[in-house]
Amino acid sequence: MPETDSRLLSTRDLWLLALLTLTWGMNWTVMKIGVAELEPMTFRSICIVLAVPVVFIAVRVQGLRLAVAREHWRELGLLALTNMVGFVVLSIYGVKLLASGRAAILAYTMPIFTALIGFAFFGERASLRLWLGIAAAAAGVALLLWREIDAIAGSPAGTLFMLGGAAIWGLGTQFMRRRRQATPVIVIAFWSLLVALTVCGTLALLLERGSWTQLPDRAGWLAVAYNAVAVFGFAQVMWFRLATILPPVVSSLSVMFIPVIGVFSGMLILGEQPGWQDYVALCVILMAIVAVLRPGRRG
Repeated sequence: MPETDSRLLSTRDLWLLALLTLTWGMNWTVMKIGVAELEPMTFRSICIVLAVPVVFIAVRVQGLRLAVAREHWRELGLLALTNMVGFVVLSIYGVKLLASGRAAILAYTMPIFTALIGFAFFGERASLRLWLGIAAAAAGVALLLWREIDAIAGSPAGTLFMLGGAAIWGLGTQFMRRRRQATPVIVIAFWSLLVALTVCGTLALLLERGSWTQLPDRAGWLAVAYNAVAVFGFAQVMWFRLATILPPVVSSLSVMFIPVIGVFSGMLILGEQPGWQDYVALCVILMAIVAVLRPGRRG
């Protein structure tokens, strides 16, 4: 496992990471609006249908080819299922059953799953600084959950959906870093979207066809557009890049500010007031991010 070093990220990448964090953080509230207007798999399917041409245009603008060698198809399918399909399906059902802030908190237990999977199955070893980052991230999640635990306990299905999605995403992060093929990340994102569309579209057809009686209102369409362009068209592609150039636990912890944005954006929209736990969680999660992204000492 390479040494954690923020020099792996250019200044441009750090700015894109900040934009990814804001985009994904706000999306937990946006998704809640979307599933109020549309059934979960229908919402996901429409978003992905609109996202596919966005990513296709981006691929062509960069002069890349979509072809993937046959010997890499199996690995590509595994990357798609773990990095996109599993989380996309399970998380949207979690958002349907939980408050957006609670769903965001549970989703970003992902770095803990990434670390545990790496230590248990991939023989990873962590420096003291990385262990401190993991501990700080876990403490931040615990603090954010402090006031929500009763409500989460009252929705066990939603909790299981979110934790299952986080675990699969953590596994996918490990696979992404270790992939054998040199396929550009945006091409992997394109094919992953098509696999996700196949799964979500099939589930929508089988389970939700009876609900296709009216179109969503303006808020619903804005939620769809936000997910199609900002989330799938930009944030997902940027995440694949992060998962490629950073060690798995580091890339996971680098986006730990997302649940903080998810919680505070939900509070802003719902008119709730943050508690002291939320502010302390913000500080310790920032500590976790700094611990894993600041440059290490030169040997």
